[in-house]
Amino acid sequence: MTPYAADLHVHSRHSRATARNMTLPELARHAALKGIAVVGTGDFTHPAWREEIGAQLVERGDGLLALAPDVARGLDVPASCPDDPAFLLTAEISTIYKRDGRTRKVHHVICVPGPQDADRVSARLAAIGNIRSDGRPILGLDSRDLLEIVLESSERGFLFPAHVWTPWFSVLGSRSGFDSVDDCYADLARYVFAAETGLSSDPPMNWRVPCLDRFRLVSFSDAHSPHVLGREATLFDGEPSFEGIRRALETGDGWGGTIELFPEEGKYHLDGHRKCGVRLEPESSRDVGDTCPVCGRPLTLGVLHRVELLAGPPDRPRPPTAGPFTRLVPLAEVLSEVAGRGPRTKTVGRLLDRLVDRLGPELHVLREAPIEDIARAEVPRLDEAIARLRAGTVEAEAGYDGEYGTVRVLARR
Repeated sequence: MTPYAADLHVHSRHSRATARNMTLPELARHAALKGIAVVGTGDFTHPAWREEIGAQLVERGDGLLALAPDVARGLDVPASCPDDPAFLLTAEISTIYKRDGRTRKVHHVICVPGPQDADRVSARLAAIGNIRSDGRPILGLDSRDLLEIVLESSERGFLFPAHVWTPWFSVLGSRSGFDSVDDCYADLARYVFAAETGLSSDPPMNWRVPCLDRFRLVSFSDAHSPHVLGREATLFDGEPSFEGIRRALETGDGWGGTIELFPEEGKYHLDGHRKCGVRLEPESSRDVGDTCPVCGRPLTLGVLHRVELLAGPPDRPRPPTAGPFTRLVPLAEVLSEVAGRGPRTKTVGRLLDRLVDRLGPELHVLREAPIEDIARAEVPRLDEAIARLRAGTVEAEAGYDGEYGTVRVLARR
């Protein structure tokens, strides 16, 4: 079966802190450039975005949607890239509520197979809170009750917890969560079969935690701008369809693992206090009582710290749901390093366009393109950089307290 990549956790321009060009055509264009076959719509609960979905997408008959022909004709995609990525209806919901004497702040991603399902979910949520002011609405709703609404509104729809380790807004977060996914969703937990690991962890970190053993681990970009689409993704086998994706996540049949950032690049990997420039490994944080050694305020405990708190014994076997994964660095960041220019500069943009035009989508260049073909692209040291990246020979400076980390694929000169 032919493998394909999906990125199901994205946003529209109707979410806070998102780029204005987070439109459906731009999502489709960047998905093609990246090599993403299925991309989430994001934000389907927002009324204006749902109107755009209705006007610009058409149903394919397999639970997915595609750009309407008149919209698709306007895409500017090189011949080296597929120009027909599919959309899956998705939305992220932020639930803030009290349970067992604690305030819980948990984010969830909802996936449904059609516009009618999206309408029903949205109508139920509109009766509870404001879904118009933000593409990712904040609702005073228990996580368990949100899941119940999804199950009642969409026969085949499903929900998975988003970026499960993020300190402030996640199911296992150090500041707001639970000690297991099952605790969060209570009596309906059996209907949750996947969990998004987030940018600051990778599969081996998650394999250490017994409460995650039964879940299919997924990785997505949580993109707020088109250029970061596909920085993390999940792989599937076969022809793309809603049922195929659901079956793969629920049973493992057709699930091909994940594409990951190096976890150090995520902005909550280590503990720290950004204001004071303090970044600590968990052991060092414990030595100072989990407080900033400069100002005495509580540290933001990172993902690695939280994983260690919930981890089983060091010699525990890999869970039966474990699968393959690949760690990558976005191609713009690799080109930035070899060119000595910022990843969003025109110089790097021109190099990126040239590579994709010659060699194919970004994920193909990073993962599969022959090194000799990359060398012929005439970007000095790019072949060396890609070879080192594929071997995992990188230097990492970990992120902390909301500050992204950095990963270098070439030794400093």
